Amino acid sequence: MTSTGKKVLIVDDDPDITLALAAMLEDEGYDVTTIDRGEYLEQLPEQNMPDVILLDMLLSGVDGREIARRLKQQPATRHIPILMLSAHPNAAQEAEKAGADDFLAKPFELDELLNKVALHLHSSA
Repeated sequence: MTSTGKKVLIVDDDPDITLALAAMLEDEGYDVTTIDRGEYLEQLPEQNMPDVILLDMLLSGVDGREIARRLKQQPATRHIPILMLSAHPNAAQEAEKAGADDFLAKPFELDELLNKVALHLHSSA
């Protein structure tokens, strides 16, 4: 498939989920970067900012909710849509409180994920 030129950053500490998400998104033409530790988000290079971030809520190290709050407070990153992922109960409300733009409960359908990514990429364009 032809590249969309859109960059998706996946932040999840489960390598199986990260690999599966990356493969699905790359099949759709997205340029995918993955990281497994939330602390790495602190040093996002300004010239290579993602167009959307898929962020696991419960990460080892820095919690995904804290990462979302930090990203939404910084002028360089506040515009990037954050789609928070979690299997945790009450996670949708937690994601909203943390500043995430959307939420997806694990496990989710591939089409649901792709639709949400496309929606946020379109609305942030």
